[in-house]
This record gives sequence, structure tokens and C-alpha cells, in this order.
Amino acid sequence: MGTIRADLPLPETAFYRRRRLSWTIFRYIVADTLFSFFVAFLFFFFIFFVNQLLLLAQQILTKHVPFYQVALLVFYSLPSIIAMSAPFASLVGTLMTIGRLTSDNEVLVLLSSGLSYRNIFLPALAVGVLISILSFFTNDVLLPAGTVQFARLYRQIVVATPALELEANSVKRFKDTVIVTGPVTGREIENVLILDRTSDGERRVIMAKDAELKDAGREGLSLDLSGAFVQSSKEIVRDDYDYASAGFLRYWVPQEDLIQAVSSITPREMSSTDVRKEIQTKDAELMERLDERYYKSLTQALSLEDSLRRGPANEAWNRRENYFSAFLREYQANQALRNDRSLLIYRLEYYKKFSIPFGALSFVFLAVSLGLLAKKSGQTVGFIFGLIIAVIYWALLLGGQTMGVRMGTSPFWSMWLPNILAALIGLIMLIARIRK
Repeated sequence: MGTIRADLPLPETAFYRRRRLSWTIFRYIVADTLFSFFVAFLFFFFIFFVNQLLLLAQQILTKHVPFYQVALLVFYSLPSIIAMSAPFASLVGTLMTIGRLTSDNEVLVLLSSGLSYRNIFLPALAVGVLISILSFFTNDVLLPAGTVQFARLYRQIVVATPALELEANSVKRFKDTVIVTGPVTGREIENVLILDRTSDGERRVIMAKDAELKDAGREGLSLDLSGAFVQSSKEIVRDDYDYASAGFLRYWVPQEDLIQAVSSITPREMSSTDVRKEIQTKDAELMERLDERYYKSLTQALSLEDSLRRGPANEAWNRRENYFSAFLREYQANQALRNDRSLLIYRLEYYKKFSIPFGALSFVFLAVSLGLLAKKSGQTVGFIFGLIIAVIYWALLLGGQTMGVRMGTSPFWSMWLPNILAALIGLIMLIARIRK
């Protein structure tokens, strides 16, 4: 009978190899995925660059803004484009890599060697985690910083070139002033409508057939109106109004109003920490207003109850309908107050700041499972499928955001549902593939 020497290594079994992770294959797939990601990233970066930045640059260049300032504006806008491009590039890059490995039979060779699907999935997962973290950092740190610099430079441009703020067939708001413009030819504007509030608190409407835009330097912006009609009315007593007409009227928009018009920062340009703090502040303010409304509703309800309890013999009985109408108004106002659109937008943007960057991680499950189905031309098929999925994902994201604003659906589910669907579908397909 033979003996087994303890100092000799046991032969490597297929079961052991299936549980082992080959670091050579890991590095190979990671490098290939990163290369495909870089190619896809350039594609998406170019698309978003053309759609957003070149249009902005063109509008500014037509106002004779120095080229170096336009270049700086483009540079400060890059973080938003990078944050949007990275998740979709991760999806397409992973699909291209896994599709090529499958169509070139490298996956078949890997499985025939006794290695498991872990050697394919884990490298793709590692790349997805890395891209998600970098995308979140870009969206949460670089984007707010770039927005601050963008707004600062744009304010300088507006101060130097006030005409930049008025365009054809547009509505512009400057603090307490709203200017509606018709067709614009050079500095000539047709059909101008101005809505503002005077220093005395009066509401004013100014209409003019023609206007000429002039740069008043440090004074701001001026409009020379021809054939103007002016109507002003009191804030409280609307029947008390004045009107006048003039062949020529000069209207001023101060420089401070121009600066304020481009200084506001939306929640999209804030960091997640700042958005969360703003949500907490808005929540506290909303609770105070709701408490006030609740107290008014309760007062009207108690008055209504008291009138009903006393019966027709009491004079309060004749006011029961007024009490009920007042209670109904307070109740409706309370419900409208609960659906605070501003607060809802902030919550949607807060969850969106996490859902889009970490969409790269959700796409890994779907990209790997679909890539394993490729038969021929894996890279080309992966690129095409990646574009289709990116369009569907973007449509779902916009649909969720629209439903969140208009229908008041949960902000979390509105922003995270596309990611959850991508991960869930990919995981189911991947498990089915492994069992097969």
C-alpha cells in the first residue's frame, strides 16, 4: 500500500480552483474595463459638452465677451459634465469589456479552467465602486466649487456687459422686476412688457412698442422705450390706480439687481451636506406654518361645533355655514402647504446627488449579465446596448423627477427606482446564468 507524504503539495482540485480568485485575471479585466470606460467617457463627455457648454459659449460670444472669460466659464462647468458622463460611461465600458471577453471565448476558457464567474464579476464590481466614488466626489465637491467660481465670473461679465441678460422672446427676472421681450434685432427690442414694484410698494405695468437696450456701465442697464403706456396701482386698494402714456421713457435696471439675478444657486449646485441642512431649515419653517394653520383650522372647527351644539335657538346657528367655509379654506390651505414644492425639489435633488453617481455601481449587475450573452462583435453590441439602456435610464430618471414634483411621489423612490431596477434585473439574469 502506498503512502502520502505530508511535505508534498496536494494536487489542485477543480473545486479549489472555482473558489480561488486569480489576481492576474482580475488585473487584466480591470485594465480592459478602465480602457473601455475611458473611450465611452469621451463619447458621453463630448455629447454633454456640445449640448450644454457650446450653446452657452455661443450665446456669450455673440455679446463680444472676451474669449478667455468664455474659456473660464467652460472650465468651471466641467464638473457637472464629468459627474453626468461617468455613470453612463461605466455602463457602456463594462458592457463592451464583458461582451468582448464573451465573443472572443475568453469567458469560456476561464470557466473551462475551473475558475468561477467571480473572476469576471468582482473586477467589474471594483471598477463600478471606484467610478461611483469618483463621480460622487465630483458631484458633491467639485461641482459646488465650480458653480461658485462660475457665478462669480458670470456676475463680472454681466456687470461689464448688461445686454447679456436680455434675449429675444424671453422672460427675465431682476429682483422685483420682470421683463418680457419680443423679437430682438441688435439692441432693438419689440413688444416690451415690464412688471415691477415701486419704492412706495405700488405695482406697476409698463408696455412699449419698441425699446433700445443701452449699457449704462456701473449704473446697470437702461431701456429707452418708445410709445410707452404705464399703469400703477396700490397693493391693497386695487381700484386706486393711475395711468399715463409717453412717447419716450427711459427705464433703469440697477447693477445690484443684475448681480442678484445671477447669484442664486439651485440645490443642484450645492453639496449634499448643504442641501440636507437647507432641507432641515425648510422642514422647521414648514412645521411652524403648519402649526399656525392647524390652530386656525381648530378654531374654526370649534366655532362650528359650538354653533351646531347650541341649535337654531342661538344666533351662532346662522353663522354655521360661514364657520364651515372658513374651516374648509383653512384645511385646503393646510394641504397645499404640506405639498411645499420648494421643499420637494430640494429633497429630489438630495437623493439625486446619490442616485446618479452610484448608478455606476447599479449598472455593474446589468452590464455583466448582458455582456455574458454576447455571441459576436461583443464590443460593438455592448456599446449599442449601453446607449439604449442609458436612454431608458435617463427617461426613467426624468419621469421620476416629474412625478415627484407634480404628483408628490416619494423623492427616494423617484430618484432610486431606476438604479434598483437595473441592479435587480441584472442580479436575476446573473443568477440564472450561473445556475445554467
